[in-house]
Amino acid sequence: MSNYKNLPAPTPEGGLNRYMQEIRKFPMLEPEEEYMLAKRWVDHEDTDAAHKMVTSHLRLAAKIAMGYRGYGLPQAEVISEANVGLMQAVKRFDPEKGFRLATYAMWWIRASIQEYILRSWSLVKLGTTSAQKKLFFNLRKAKSRIGALEDGDLHPDNVKRIANDLGVTEDEVISMNRRMSGGDASLNAQVGSEGEGTMQWQDWLEDESANTAADYEEHDELDVRRELLAEAMSVLNDREKDILVQRRLSDETVTLEDLSGQYDVSRERIRQIEVRAFEKLQVKMQELARERGMLPAA
Repeated sequence: MSNYKNLPAPTPEGGLNRYMQEIRKFPMLEPEEEYMLAKRWVDHEDTDAAHKMVTSHLRLAAKIAMGYRGYGLPQAEVISEANVGLMQAVKRFDPEKGFRLATYAMWWIRASIQEYILRSWSLVKLGTTSAQKKLFFNLRKAKSRIGALEDGDLHPDNVKRIANDLGVTEDEVISMNRRMSGGDASLNAQVGSEGEGTMQWQDWLEDESANTAADYEEHDELDVRRELLAEAMSVLNDREKDILVQRRLSDETVTLEDLSGQYDVSRERIRQIEVRAFEKLQVKMQELARERGMLPAA
């Protein structure tokens, strides 16, 4: 499918600005039009229909790719990987499942980007344990949650809190933060040369029409995730479920120390149960997502 038509290609630096302008020219699809195009692709392998579905979602791919801008990798390459995931989603999309292409494509786009990031970071000997992968993809969020936005090394108190929240060692937090420092661009950063105005990255992703980025079924995606999560929780026993909910799924995170008191076991034992429960939950959610065609087959 990748050779059915040439897509706009993001290129480094100035060319990326041009790419953002180009993809805004493609109209978003109404639900009925999307359904008919998908049927033409499924029933007749109509490449024109597939091309129209891909191009109408290039802004979605770029929007998601911008969310991974803090990993020190060329943004053009991250967007290209997002587009690969998008094309795979279009190729496998079944319009009879009852959800929009955008909801389905988000899973494929993110999977493609994350696989690319992990492949790239393995060149600098990034650890591949589940805990380190979790730290890799959640460190920035954890820093933002506690207001630890300073450049350079984290304050020891923040290191300790993040390590506790994510169930990793303080040394791992320090090491990962140093690896990921620098190269973080903001969606509010100005693009283009001087004299070209004050256009920002987020402006390239917005649409003046009634169909804004929010219309990409983000609420539907959240509903799908909640449904998968609720179903996947069945693989956990009562203790695992309670610990995981209190540690990762509640607005107010309960400390390892508090849980060790509740269950009369060590903090390390609580951490082990939490990590094991999270791994079991991830495996089950991925299994369910694959059963529904939302992720590539294992």
